[in-house]
Amino acid sequence: MKDVASRAGVALKTVSRVVNGEPGVTPETTKRVLGAIADLGFRRNESARLLRKGRTATLGFITDNCADPENAAVYRGMEEVARDHGFLVFAGSTDGDPGREEGLALTLCARRVDGLMMAPASGDHEYLAPEIEAGVSAVFIMRPAGLAGTDVVLADERGGAKAAVAHLIAQGHRRIGYLDASLAGYRSRQLLGGYTEAMAAAGLPVDAAWTTLAPQRLLESPVTAVFCGSREHTARVLRALAAARHALTARGRTRRIAVVGFGDFELADLVSPGITVVSYDPAGIGRTAGELLLRRVEGEQGPARRVELPVVLIPRGSAEFPPDD
Repeated sequence: MKDVASRAGVALKTVSRVVNGEPGVTPETTKRVLGAIADLGFRRNESARLLRKGRTATLGFITDNCADPENAAVYRGMEEVARDHGFLVFAGSTDGDPGREEGLALTLCARRVDGLMMAPASGDHEYLAPEIEAGVSAVFIMRPAGLAGTDVVLADERGGAKAAVAHLIAQGHRRIGYLDASLAGYRSRQLLGGYTEAMAAAGLPVDAAWTTLAPQRLLESPVTAVFCGSREHTARVLRALAAARHALTARGRTRRIAVVGFGDFELADLVSPGITVVSYDPAGIGRTAGELLLRRVEGEQGPARRVELPVVLIPRGSAEFPPDD
């Protein structure tokens, strides 16, 4: 800046005012300073400027797998908001390991990120309490954190499950299964809760065996319809049903199982029949959480917020038929 001031024939403070867009500089002087900046290739030290303000204009994004399409969409939503506000985002994957999550989070805090967005891998986040107390803002996504007083942005998974099962019941199905890899995770508990509530509201019993089904044994079970708790399980069910249906057809028999999946996926509308899904907007979760996080970084106070974004049922054919028996 001293070189710019000397070349433009002005005081150092005048250069500072021009660079920072402050008032009090005549148009002629501003033009002279900008010319000197262009001639010398001057670039102000953003890091030093931000540190003087107590900020780094950086955020951290932590999830189990950044390459997963859902997580990648959440990240892009967050990145759009961050870019619009002049922030950079650092991202890391935990592989679902709580120890790796803690290491990543504390490493990002040590590099002075202004805020963290996390899809938690575990239920214990007390290690973040000192960092939050020191000024790091945190917003959790997809599932709540094991730390009181923190913001969280979710999809309405329980409501989506209720809508899916109610849709199957409306087609005449009474023996409806729920398939997922595990019933212990937060999402599975929410989906199973919605499934159970919808069945109870219709006065239908729930057999425990209907919630522990193996995809390859579906056609041997009494269920006539199934709600799948993830994209992966929807794909497994469709493959298993296709293989079993081929074997039945070879023996001159047929049987259909109605399928609704949680989470839309590529080509779901192009297979025949199309796959009926409960769809949510991962990018919308990223944008909503990013906006909330930046407001916290800017100093917004108030109680912790729990934001649930709506989901939508998309009928495409895989569930829109009555039971065979």
